[in-house]
Amino acid sequence: MATTSKRVPVLFRPAPRLLRHVLLIGAGLFMLYPLLWMVSSSFKPEELIFREPGLMPTAVTAENYTEGWDALKHSFGYYLWNSAVLTALAVLGNLIACSLAAYAFARLEFPLKKMWFAIMLGSIMLPHHVTVVPQYIVFAKIDWINTIWPIVAPKFLATDAFFIFLMVQFIRTLPRELDEAAAIDGAGYWRTFVRVILPLCVPALATTAIFTFIWTWNDFFTQNLYLTNSDNLTVPVALRQFMDSSGESSWGPLFAMSIISLGPIFGFFLAGQKYLVRGMATTGLK
Repeated sequence: MATTSKRVPVLFRPAPRLLRHVLLIGAGLFMLYPLLWMVSSSFKPEELIFREPGLMPTAVTAENYTEGWDALKHSFGYYLWNSAVLTALAVLGNLIACSLAAYAFARLEFPLKKMWFAIMLGSIMLPHHVTVVPQYIVFAKIDWINTIWPIVAPKFLATDAFFIFLMVQFIRTLPRELDEAAAIDGAGYWRTFVRVILPLCVPALATTAIFTFIWTWNDFFTQNLYLTNSDNLTVPVALRQFMDSSGESSWGPLFAMSIISLGPIFGFFLAGQKYLVRGMATTGLK
């Protein structure tokens, strides 16, 4: 009597799986190499940074960190605090305004709803640099230049259409029976939003918070445009101060402070990583 043996699929055989892991690890190291090189260079004496391009330094020093921390007008912690305040307000503004706008588009009925939704989506395709000049003129007329309000105030007005669309897609996945049950219990639109919809939108809110944090923390162009006073500088603009007008740079302190400035981004991303994956997987952006 002939016996049949199950064939193991090719993808699950040991050799192909090992090969895939090797390729993935190699690709990961390739992408991480610039970061690893910057970490290594931050511990090298400045004269050896470009003379020894390898990752393993022949001489190790912590002077780049101590020198870079106090190299500018204020200590680097001062600029980290400026960025933290600015970024926290931007995240808070986007969470409040974009969630309210998304709830209105996803659940409420109002005149010309489809037209306003189309205009909102169209604004995503509008390059940011197109609106810079008129926005700058408006903020200059109300004397907001050299303050954080040109960067923070638009966040509280739901100007980031991408996050509105992301949350609209998420709210649409929630059953409308929840709204109907809340209405039977006497809840109005506001109470339904706060007590029912908002707690279920944690993955989308976390995705919005993470992306807003990263984009605002790393935003050099807007912050350099509006924050010209040395007392108001944020981390991206402060890092630019390590390079003078002739193009010469204090590379060691620059790399050291760049490593420090990456810490909050990694921490914030790792803290909300599981919510980020859930949010992207359930908002129609697959």
